[in-house]
Amino acid sequence: MRTTTNVDRRTNFICLTVAIGGLLFGFDTAVISGAVGLIKSQYALDTVREGWFVSSGLVGCIAGVLVSGALSDRIGRKRTVVLSALSFLLSGIGCGLAGGFDMLVAARIVGGIGVGMASVISPMMIAEFAPAEKRGRMIAYYQLAITVGILLAYCSDALFAARVPEEAWRPMFLAMAAPSIVFLLLLARIPESPRWLVARGQNEKALGVLKGLRPEMAAEKEFSAIFDASVRDSGRVSLASVRVPLLIGILLAVFQQFSGINAIIYYGPSIFEAAGIGGNNALIFQVIIGAINMSFTFVAIKWSDKYGRKFLLKAGLAGIIFSLVCCGALFYSGHTQGIVLLLLLLLYIACFAFSLGPVTWIIINEIFPTRVRVQAVSICTMALWIAVWVVGQFFPWMLAKAGAAVTFWLFAAFSVANFLFSWRVVKETKGKTLEEMESVFISPH
Repeated sequence: MRTTTNVDRRTNFICLTVAIGGLLFGFDTAVISGAVGLIKSQYALDTVREGWFVSSGLVGCIAGVLVSGALSDRIGRKRTVVLSALSFLLSGIGCGLAGGFDMLVAARIVGGIGVGMASVISPMMIAEFAPAEKRGRMIAYYQLAITVGILLAYCSDALFAARVPEEAWRPMFLAMAAPSIVFLLLLARIPESPRWLVARGQNEKALGVLKGLRPEMAAEKEFSAIFDASVRDSGRVSLASVRVPLLIGILLAVFQQFSGINAIIYYGPSIFEAAGIGGNNALIFQVIIGAINMSFTFVAIKWSDKYGRKFLLKAGLAGIIFSLVCCGALFYSGHTQGIVLLLLLLLYIACFAFSLGPVTWIIINEIFPTRVRVQAVSICTMALWIAVWVVGQFFPWMLAKAGAAVTFWLFAAFSVANFLFSWRVVKETKGKTLEEMESVFISPH
């Protein structure tokens, strides 16, 4: 007999399966760090072509985000996730077997499309399957999967760089095909989102899905809430009516990236070299960063539903601000030798991993009503990717022109703004069903 106090194994399986989209997302975005130098050397890339190769994945990602909303509403959440998995598979094979630079770029764009679709649909699909009392931890599976993907990419890059004498970048990309195939096989065993089914008028099928995931009475109660919300919101809910949660989602997404996380992960070796820690040691520290990022995501999985989203946000941001300010002070004073800088960066990664990383995805994917969820989540995710682009474009320039100290302090300033925003504006969502969010967030008519 299933009970509402225990995580249903079937629900857990579905959410973990969909979260693999995050693993492929993390792998695809991180594998480039080990491959770009080899590809630059082999194809004699100038700075323009190198920049195009690195950013081509982001171009595909934006395209994936743009199409995911209409696609998901039309063909369903599950089929859209399947398409993202196919994009990852084609990208891995295409990059690994590319006959020239142009084909390599084309394959990277295809992979970027998969990243864009997965970044919208995977966490949203988890939110629609998860029971209210376990939704925080289950959406956090997605962030955990991203960190696992990043760590696997770092490890596989290091393995192939050491073992493959020529064109080591090919097996680096081909390695992504294996989890893509596993993802596709597992997706065949999961149902369509019951909330999408209700929205399409397939009520009996939706109830059947819920009865396979919840105790019968709980399933009927949840179905009634979903159906009533669908009828109530029909023709009434629009993006204009969700302007408050939309503003919260956009700002949380932008603030997540303006904390400097991608700059520190992707440019970690450069930061360590600036601190006098170069060569192989810098790459080892990068792997350590990946491991810490993965490990502390488990804190969010355990505590997001117990202590709430806001508590994790404020606690994590306090640690992030402290570490960024201290890192800036070390670079400003020139005291960057030794272990203190490394410990501060690891503190930063740990705090991000249990707060901004998972909690941003959790909140974005639970605060919108079903009728506009995919469009609203797409807008928030697009804001996140634009912020990724801004940081990627300007961080190297800031590092060169203003110096590491000012750069770290700028990230700290954005984090202070995020702390105040999370404290004063963001509302607690733990324990509430997706249908109950309307009374918390939706603007009155």
